[in-house]
Amino acid sequence: MNINLPRRGLLGVIAIVPLAGLLACGFRIRGMVDLPFKAIAITGSVSPPLRGDIQTAILTGTDAKVAINPKDADLILDITNDVSGREILAYGSTGQVSAYRLSIRVGFRAYDTSGADIVPESEIYMTRDMDFSNSTVLATDVQQAQFLTQMRKDLAVQILRRVSASARAPQTKAF
Repeated sequence: MNINLPRRGLLGVIAIVPLAGLLACGFRIRGMVDLPFKAIAITGSVSPPLRGDIQTAILTGTDAKVAINPKDADLILDITNDVSGREILAYGSTGQVSAYRLSIRVGFRAYDTSGADIVPESEIYMTRDMDFSNSTVLATDVQQAQFLTQMRKDLAVQILRRVSASARAPQTKAF
């Protein structure tokens, strides 16, 4: 009889218990966004980086295609505003800036070819705090660009998730 057999069994139980807990609470890794549309057109005043991130999110995270012409699309995603900003968050003891808050605010609406709103005029935003040091200005600029890129990617996926949730929700009629 192998002496390590009970030890291996105990290690196996210790490894399985956290996974079972995650499965029991309903945890699952985010998969593709389920959109009931075949083609989506992106219109409005959208910055080229955000347009690219939304197109990438559509092509890699959904079964839909990106339509160039809104007439060829089942859904029109109209970006009404796209504003990035940076504000001073804190000053150091010498009076120099020590932290910034980066923000991106995107206004959008989604409607079908008949003009019926899937997502009425909405706004979604994201902020991120960033430390700043005068001794590492170039590295801070690179870090800021990376933060903004990641924030735009996250916003693109959040916009698609909001469209998906609104498309699946039952439509109510106003009297």
